Amino acid sequence: MTAPAPTRPLPVVPGPEPVPTLASLGPPRLLAGLDEAPRLDRVAHLARHGGPPRLTAQELVALAEDTDLRGRGGAGFPFARKLTAVLDGMRRSDGRAAVVVNGSEGEPSCLKDTALLLHVPHLVLDGALLAAEALGAQEVAVGVTRSDVAHSVQRAIDERGPVRPALRVTLLTERFVTGEGSAMTSGLGGGPGLPSGRKVRSSERGLNGVPTLLSNTETFAQLAVAARLGALGYRTAGLPAEPGTLLLTVAGNRVVEAPYGVPLARVLALCGLDQGQGVLIGGYHGTFISPADAATATLSRAALATHDAVLGAGAVLPLPYDTCPAGETVRVARWMAAESAGQCGPCVLGLPALADQLDRAVRGGGETALQAVQARMRAVEKRGACSHPDGTARFVASALAAFPEEFERHARGFGCGRPVTGALPVTGHQPPPDTAPAPSRSPSPPQERLLVDWTLCRGHGLCADVVPGIVKLGPDGYPQQASMPMPARMRRRAQLAVRRCPALALRVQDAN
Repeated sequence: MTAPAPTRPLPVVPGPEPVPTLASLGPPRLLAGLDEAPRLDRVAHLARHGGPPRLTAQELVALAEDTDLRGRGGAGFPFARKLTAVLDGMRRSDGRAAVVVNGSEGEPSCLKDTALLLHVPHLVLDGALLAAEALGAQEVAVGVTRSDVAHSVQRAIDERGPVRPALRVTLLTERFVTGEGSAMTSGLGGGPGLPSGRKVRSSERGLNGVPTLLSNTETFAQLAVAARLGALGYRTAGLPAEPGTLLLTVAGNRVVEAPYGVPLARVLALCGLDQGQGVLIGGYHGTFISPADAATATLSRAALATHDAVLGAGAVLPLPYDTCPAGETVRVARWMAAESAGQCGPCVLGLPALADQLDRAVRGGGETALQAVQARMRAVEKRGACSHPDGTARFVASALAAFPEEFERHARGFGCGRPVTGALPVTGHQPPPDTAPAPSRSPSPPQERLLVDWTLCRGHGLCADVVPGIVKLGPDGYPQQASMPMPARMRRRAQLAVRRCPALALRVQDAN
């Protein structure tokens, strides 16, 4: 294996969102050319990579099989099987199809797809158009959740001029579940962008009701590289059973391209890091592995399976020695609960309850609190409209298993004396569990509120069932408050509560 050859750090793209530093282990493929320019426009892209070939559907399936190309968004589903499923769906319907590039990275620990769309968007579009032309799809839609990414993709589309099939990019609501398949196709189709809760494959009924090839950003970029190199050329990197390279987001701010089979310790060393107290692999639906295992682990599906871990969306998060693992876990659990789509009980009720019980245990709640955490995890598993409750419970269970002494010590009231540094990043600038928010000198922005008219309220209690995170009932069965702040993400459910109130005692007060 060649010696580490990191690329130079790239200039930061203007904007409020974090932009990763890029590096590579060995000759880069997806990140090729970024040591010379911060973004490859159409001309620079063609000068670096050349034009893509044109493949039939059968040739594309064969290429995906020969390279063992798999989805890079989490599940690692074989791309050839996705293609075949879409072709089968087209034969059973009217022959129409669509291609969707899932550019949503709702998790703060993931930036690899963002890096591709900001810096090499044409490589992603090449892969999507290659698949669309092979399938005879009528449309290629790219779904993103960052304005700077949407701008970069739109620039790339404009640089190409008119193409067939048509290309478009859509800026969707930023939330953790936006990248779920049915939520993505719903949002791109003008819907609410929420998981459907129905077991309907996008290959059968996806964007606008037609069979849809849906995969994440890196998958299409890898397809574009594989088409140019051919199966044999693609297999010159990586392992015989897992060929090619992969992108990793390390510590939430660095994107590294590495061949499959590279030692995890080598990736961390390239970024100036070590194993710390353990490493979270796969992001917030992933698994912690111990420092000893992290020191010897290699990054491949087979090797990580021995640690009950998967690469998932490619997030690698070492936990430094100077932060509290228990507090970090509570912080992420609270964020995951807040990222609920708000449409099923296990998310709306179960995840906040899980985070509350975990917080209680870490604050000295004793053995009963730890037992309550286990009960709350069992209560949400396999019950959600999407995989968010299962993934959140898996994250908490992994943390409990990785740091048992930490949680036991905190539950008994001893703690560890370390602060919560935010080594596991979350959005929203949440304070650590043991830190009060700093006082603000400026007034908070106005917020919509849900109001109760006491002259009409009859204590039916239906409102608490519809918006349990906002309305809390007192011992008499009536709401505890007449005016309740309402987060923007809960507006739809609050309006539903207004419509369902038998006594017409509820209304939403505008923020202004």
